[in-house]
Amino acid sequence: MNIVLVGMQWGDEGKGKVIDILSKRADYIVRYQGGNNAGHTVVVGDKEYIFHLIPSGILHPGKICCIGNGVVIDPEVLKRELADLRKNNIDFSGRFKISTLAHVIMPYHKNLDQLREAKRKNKIGTTGRGIGPCYADKINRCGIRMIDLLNPGVFKDKLKDNLKEKNEIFKKVYGHPGFSFQKIYRQYLDYGKLFSKFVCDTAVLLNKACDDKSDILLEGAQGTFLDIDFGTYPFVTSSSATSGGACIGTGISPVKIDKVVGVCKAYTTRVGEGPFPTEFAEGFGNFMRDRGNEFGATTGRPRRCGWFDAVIARQSVMLNGITELAIMKMDVLDGLDKVKICIAYKYKGRVIKEFPHDFEVLSKAVPIYKEMAGWPNQDNNPSSFKQLHPNARAYLLELQKLLGANITMVSIGSARKSTIFI
Repeated sequence: MNIVLVGMQWGDEGKGKVIDILSKRADYIVRYQGGNNAGHTVVVGDKEYIFHLIPSGILHPGKICCIGNGVVIDPEVLKRELADLRKNNIDFSGRFKISTLAHVIMPYHKNLDQLREAKRKNKIGTTGRGIGPCYADKINRCGIRMIDLLNPGVFKDKLKDNLKEKNEIFKKVYGHPGFSFQKIYRQYLDYGKLFSKFVCDTAVLLNKACDDKSDILLEGAQGTFLDIDFGTYPFVTSSSATSGGACIGTGISPVKIDKVVGVCKAYTTRVGEGPFPTEFAEGFGNFMRDRGNEFGATTGRPRRCGWFDAVIARQSVMLNGITELAIMKMDVLDGLDKVKICIAYKYKGRVIKEFPHDFEVLSKAVPIYKEMAGWPNQDNNPSSFKQLHPNARAYLLELQKLLGANITMVSIGSARKSTIFI
């Protein structure tokens, strides 16, 4: 079975834990978009692992993990992650693959990302990791791919062309001295040699796996409302974070996708700039942020927190074709007297039940809430849906009804074992 796992909100939903759990039943785990602007956190025993590029399924022996063509790769970050795996005695020999077609983040991408953001009047909240400029070069047909690093002649020509143009922009627009050809050329050829044994045609590999009836888990980064098309543009990422991106970013045909699982928190968070209708007031927001440890795995930036937004979650179910839901961080709501679910927005006296694309409407919309009774701290470590407090069960059933998809997993803690399967 081929399963796509997708975030339903603004990223940071806890996909890393779900991927880790579902990886037990998969033969291949594939990352299909994004770059090291995403972070998946997995807790195994008393050890915490944070992955930015490598699929977290690498922690399971025998699983083949791939970075697909839709991902943009910072070689220095990838080198560091592989070193961390070795340091933790995790053997990945023969089971880690990188697409020949994945584009490479260059030093000038990162600088351009940061310089552009500094010049903006309206900040978009970029991580400054060079993701956007790398994807822009991909679309502009001047990008450098992993396969190019393995061919010194091709790489030399491409890099010279890029630096000829970009150094002019750096000097004349940003007052930056530009970049040295020789330094980048030598450094990135070394990366090519380092990664050469992992680089292959992953589309061929994965389609052969489909023919062999292997189980493939496709993992996205970020979330639906950071998608370049369907997100809260321009406060979005630069790739297709919806389930459709899984086919574009791996070379697996849509007809070979069997199921889409959506992941969302029991409340809502987003990091960076952009509209957020259900955002908490500052005091309660700080309380919930500390309670849920809502700080970015990649940047450490504090996440903004708010009540569950069923308007965006319903839209996610529709856009992604989600049939199963994983509700994460349910335990963070423990002990609250009341919990709320946004069921619609109100703007200029008009009730809006579907996600509005108009930036002004979304920015000024007032959420309409359904209020429900909270529940006490559940110290009994419930291991089944029936063992949850009745009010917690009622909350989950309400989410299920509003979203029109079945909840099959509920997370009540960061550890693997703190998971209820329904």
